[in-house]
Amino acid sequence: MTPFAQLLDIAERSRRNASDLPQQVEAVNYWRGVGFMVAGQTFAAEMEDVAEILQPPRLTRVPGVRSWVLGVANVRGRLVPVMDLAGLLQLPSKANWRSRRVLVIEEGDHLTGLMVDAVLGLQQFPEDDVQTPESLDSSYASYISSCYKRDGKLWPVFQLRQLIQSSEFLQIAV
Repeated sequence: MTPFAQLLDIAERSRRNASDLPQQVEAVNYWRGVGFMVAGQTFAAEMEDVAEILQPPRLTRVPGVRSWVLGVANVRGRLVPVMDLAGLLQLPSKANWRSRRVLVIEEGDHLTGLMVDAVLGLQQFPEDDVQTPESLDSSYASYISSCYKRDGKLWPVFQLRQLIQSSEFLQIAV
């Protein structure tokens, strides 16, 4: 057998014994956010909107402010006003103090803390599953941009930056 014939034979045997190429699988893109709960309703917030999650810090009350302003906290040398999100939205909060958490939003040089009933960790939803919000409670409907649904539970996407820039939020004096 000539060297060329041997090479052809090796090539043919290699083709017969070769494994198939892996199947092309479409990659799924996910939207990721921080899950939290207020007044029994689950929400998700954009990851980039939440700078930090804290246990409720020691607060100093501020006189002459609305009832939903819980006070001011010293967080690593920076003053952070802490607001009760349920109180601001005029929703009943049934959570105990131990399960509550503070979502810290950083806007420029300013930090703002929003007390929520619970933080539900990182949530991710396939981007294709985004839905238009329908029949939401009027107390928070204007701050919801979209929704995701998983296991029969609705996860509205709460726009925290829009909330802290709203005129209602900025009017804290009584």
